[in-house]
Amino acid sequence: MGYLIPIGLFAGLGILAGVLLTTVSKIFAVKVDDRIEAAQEALPQVNCGACGYSGCNDYAEAVVTKGVECNLCKPGGKESAEKLAAIMGVEAKEAEPMTAFVRCAGDCNVTNHKYDFDGVQSCAACNRFYNGSKNCTSGCLGYGDCVKVCPQGAISIVNRVAVVDPDKCIGCGLCAKECPNDLIAIRRKSQKVEVMCSSGDLGKVTRQICSIGCIGCKMCENKCPKQAITVINNHAVIDYEKCVNCGICVDTCRVHAIKRI
Repeated sequence: MGYLIPIGLFAGLGILAGVLLTTVSKIFAVKVDDRIEAAQEALPQVNCGACGYSGCNDYAEAVVTKGVECNLCKPGGKESAEKLAAIMGVEAKEAEPMTAFVRCAGDCNVTNHKYDFDGVQSCAACNRFYNGSKNCTSGCLGYGDCVKVCPQGAISIVNRVAVVDPDKCIGCGLCAKECPNDLIAIRRKSQKVEVMCSSGDLGKVTRQICSIGCIGCKMCENKCPKQAITVINNHAVIDYEKCVNCGICVDTCRVHAIKRI
């Protein structure tokens, strides 16, 4: 019967520990705002980071606890913005639909490859060998790294160049992060004028390697009535905040590097 005493002692200590833990957990419990979980459910859970936060849950917590704007989620767009605004009891601000765009039209019809790449079929791998297989070292390599990371199947490779379907694209920006040549821009779907080139070469060199490459002549820059287009690093760049889609630059471009979408 002597073994009953230690058993009773351990049982009593266990009960005491349980009571203490329960009491302490209630005293030091951190109250969680139920709105955070609701906000998380209102987001698409793409975790792209386009909102400026590490993921959807981090953004949802910032909306609830820090009063961050409800319309920063690009993939969620208007729907997520309205849901978050309803949860927070504020007026929903307009979230303009965004899309990715590949700033290159250098397909096999207008430029050539300097060698056949038979290594791992990815843009990142090919880019390590002499800055890629294309004569234009700034152009799309066409091995589809962007295609592999797109959660919506919005990107396809057409004639060795990546092409985005704006009707499918949610503007998450994962493709832009993946592109080794930094060719993919995230902009408003309402933007209808684009520069289809990102070449950093001098105009003379660009003309030798791509028949529709921007030569940096600055005619578009000089003609733009809104000063929305500027030649930077030997190619034209559009400021989407200033551009009004007038198309003057399209009509001005001699090499047809600027197009209406």
